[in-house]
Amino acid sequence: MALKQVSSNKCFEGFQKVFEHDSTELKCKMKFGIYLPPKAETGKCPVLYWLSGLTCTEQNFITKAGFQQAAAEHGLIVVAPDTSPRGCNIEGEEESWDFGTGAGFYVDATEEPWKTNYRMYSYVKDELPKLINANFPTDPERMSIFGHSMGGHGALILALKNPGKYKSVSAFAPICNPIQCQWGKKALGGYLGSDASKWEAYDATQLVKSYPDSHLDILIDQGKDDQFLSAGQLLPDNFIAACTERKIPVVFRLQQASLHQQGYDHSYFFISTFINDHIKHHTKYLNA
Repeated sequence: MALKQVSSNKCFEGFQKVFEHDSTELKCKMKFGIYLPPKAETGKCPVLYWLSGLTCTEQNFITKAGFQQAAAEHGLIVVAPDTSPRGCNIEGEEESWDFGTGAGFYVDATEEPWKTNYRMYSYVKDELPKLINANFPTDPERMSIFGHSMGGHGALILALKNPGKYKSVSAFAPICNPIQCQWGKKALGGYLGSDASKWEAYDATQLVKSYPDSHLDILIDQGKDDQFLSAGQLLPDNFIAACTERKIPVVFRLQQASLHQQGYDHSYFFISTFINDHIKHHTKYLNA
């Protein structure tokens, strides 16, 4: 499958690149960011996949998160795909910011007119790793995943639905229980139809209840002053309770500033503050 390089920038002795390709799964052109650490010039490296949130493209993470220095130090290839198909000309695709373009929700749609193109789950699970492994010096056996908000939801469900595929998983402010929040109900209803029982296959809180073993250490960072936490869109408590019941190890860190100060929110300022902790979390498992 042909890759077209869109950009390449030297960064911490490695390269931050963006590529474009024709996706067979999504039936459109797709872009992804990839950071190649210095180590990639001489040997195979583990791969860490990042999934971004609503309205994002591949650009948000690679320009705002500040992960490249840690990735260079630990020898990790970091891949950041787009969040939805682009340019499919589906009616209604551009009508709202939380559904359609920029809001693929990492599901495989089953409803018209979305089911032909909106297959982000299979794209991230199968097509993208095959493409990355075929074109870059990766170790296919060492792969992990993390993400933010809608992408945190994506990272959690991909890890939980595919035991053993990913060495580790982490998330920033993930949508933990989409069948119970407005974002989730809108997206899952639109992509998967009105039968809410079908939504459970893409809900981390539901999936963890039937996860086959406890060999998955989960790290979640959540800002205390996140406007979407207080609006009931993220619902981490439901996920933590489900993990506790199943004895799945999860480290949940509610990040707050000292008394009388504004705390951490939902933005990339929050992500960039704690990104190095997440890189270290994944390195522990990828280099084990």
